[in-house]
Amino acid sequence: MKRPKLKKASKRLSCAKRFKIQKKVREHNRKLRKDAKKKGISKRVKKDIGVPNSAPFKEEILREAEQRKLQLEELKEQNRVAKQTDKAQKRKKEKEEKDAAKAGTEPKAKKQKKDKKTKQQQKKKSTTGTNKSAKRFRCRELNKVIEASDVLVEVLDARDPLGCRCPELEEAVLKHEGKKKLMFVLNKIDLVPKDNLKKWLEYLQLECPTFVFKASTQLQDRTVEEKRRRRMANGVDHSRAGAALGHTSLLEVLGEYASTLNTESMLKVGIVGFPNTGKSSLINSLKGLRACHAGVQRGLTKCMQEVHISKTVKMIDSPGVIATPSNSPVSMALRSLQVEEKEESSIEAVRTLLKQCDQQQIMLQYNVPDYRNSAEFLTCFAKKRGFQMKGGVLNTELAATTFLNDWTGAKLSYHSKPPDNHPLPPYLSDAMVTEMQRGLDMDKLKSGNEEAINSVKCPNPASSIGFLSKGPTAGMLNESEIPEEKAVEAVVEEEDGAEKMENGSEPEESAEMDEHHEDDGMEEMEQRTQTGKTSSETQKAAVKRVAFNVDLSSAQQNDDEAYDFNTDFN
Repeated sequence: MKRPKLKKASKRLSCAKRFKIQKKVREHNRKLRKDAKKKGISKRVKKDIGVPNSAPFKEEILREAEQRKLQLEELKEQNRVAKQTDKAQKRKKEKEEKDAAKAGTEPKAKKQKKDKKTKQQQKKKSTTGTNKSAKRFRCRELNKVIEASDVLVEVLDARDPLGCRCPELEEAVLKHEGKKKLMFVLNKIDLVPKDNLKKWLEYLQLECPTFVFKASTQLQDRTVEEKRRRRMANGVDHSRAGAALGHTSLLEVLGEYASTLNTESMLKVGIVGFPNTGKSSLINSLKGLRACHAGVQRGLTKCMQEVHISKTVKMIDSPGVIATPSNSPVSMALRSLQVEEKEESSIEAVRTLLKQCDQQQIMLQYNVPDYRNSAEFLTCFAKKRGFQMKGGVLNTELAATTFLNDWTGAKLSYHSKPPDNHPLPPYLSDAMVTEMQRGLDMDKLKSGNEEAINSVKCPNPASSIGFLSKGPTAGMLNESEIPEEKAVEAVVEEEDGAEKMENGSEPEESAEMDEHHEDDGMEEMEQRTQTGKTSSETQKAAVKRVAFNVDLSSAQQNDDEAYDFNTDFN
């Protein structure tokens, strides 16, 4: 029983007593160290000197040690996976027991409703999870945008407008016999010389109404935009360099065309084109806010998205057009998503792009010394940018991805020349050209383009890289044209390749790649990308297929050229 009106004893000590305790502890520890020194016990762990260089069969010993280490790691991984599965099974059993206990109390009607809801949610998750990452889903979404929109705006990169055009897409739009209009938007006009931009504008205006455009690079959310306006109310606005150009004329022309239709519904404008041409950035610039997800990485937009621009105009963002594998390697490197989908390495894409450009212009643009091949260029580029891994090894893969992002993003300045002859495509006629221009204020379009070209700051032709365009890029719009993804067969092919490597014969694909790229010095990287194996997996395969003979006497009997120890130790 606790006695009332009694305080707890204080834990405070006098300084003399505290110092005395500390002194006794130090003496006790000193005594223990002294006894341990007499007995020869030391806490220091002796360093493993490893296998000396003078030891015979050093490589075999090290390989055996590495093999044991890998086996231990595999055992640890197996034990960890087994523990996780046991825990998951226990949780599942506990959940089932709880559900069974609840099911006895709940009525049958509620239980049936819950089961239906859970099944529907699971079906939705499974369908969206599998389709969103597939090419078929993107193709389906693109067809939805084409069917739902009244005006189709094909966004073209001003650096290579002809390579950004998709004949299949334009033909699908023009098949509607005047019900849908087709327009071109030359985006990224600040990355090409002014004379080259004017020539391309004249070339494209002979086919469809063409707008010049520069997307804004400093768009933010609504709250951040309001704060910036308040802060810059009494000062100088430094964000004029990142402002959009050509958006006013585009909005005015579309608004006037919507008023001429005399319909109560809004004008639906579909924004289409290949990945990373600036579709989402165009919508964000017209809206004045970051309404769509946009970035340097290609393939960010995976489904259609409607954005209300004004009372009469509504824009629909779409995923990028899927390029057919029959295109040239240069157009596939710039317009497809093979690198993002891990169907092709970024190093291979850089190699194809470097073959397409002048070497001196690349050296001046990236400030690198003279290089013989793409591997040497990537090492110099990685050294210049400071891309290093652990141990000071240069990260050429990161250098390749940054180089590819410069070419596909809005950073690098390069230009292509328009063709001298201009024949109309087979799916386009003079009557269709006049039909596309009907209902649009062409005078306002030309004045808006001239104003945007005069106000934009373009690079000099000397500082821009000359690029040879490969012509229009073919795209896939029908789901039947897209091949089915065969993940099981890919795994079987990898296993067959591994068996061939174990038997001592290299796969035929890697041998062909070695013959093709001998001058480039990238045989090992090509083999890794072709087989899809990482460096750790290749090391494991190498360790597994090595066999050692532990009996030295039998080894000397079987080998005619036995090792003579006197040759090295005399």
